[in-house]
Amino acid sequence: QVQLVESGGGLVQAGGSLRLSCAASGRTFGRTFTIYTMGWFRQAPGKEREFVAAIRWGGVTTYYADSVKGRFTISRDNAKNTVYLQMNSLKPEDTAVYYCAAAENYYSNYREYNYWGQGTQVTVSS
Repeated sequence: QVQLVESGGGLVQAGGSLRLSCAASGRTFGRTFTIYTMGWFRQAPGKEREFVAAIRWGGVTTYYADSVKGRFTISRDNAKNTVYLQMNSLKPEDTAVYYCAAAENYYSNYREYNYWGQGTQVTVSS
């Protein structure tokens, strides 16, 4: 019933930009999207899933991993049930599968998030 669908991944050269989107739907979730904290995580091959960014329901309070601060921007449009991740100045080390997730509060630990998308691949070439 609850679905998160990411899009916008792809192959980009170092220094380039990508914008990821995550659309939320579902009979229950869609009605209460606004109360959830939305997060972006990423997982590179052989590595643990790591926190990238999160945004509280009001769209004002945001959180970022140190590795992306100043380069990535998270935002949300509650009217469209969508959260975005604008990624600028991309580096090869940003290469990973990116996932969006929802939780009832802010956490940097991926284990605290209840709902997950299927992921979208981001590859940054040097």
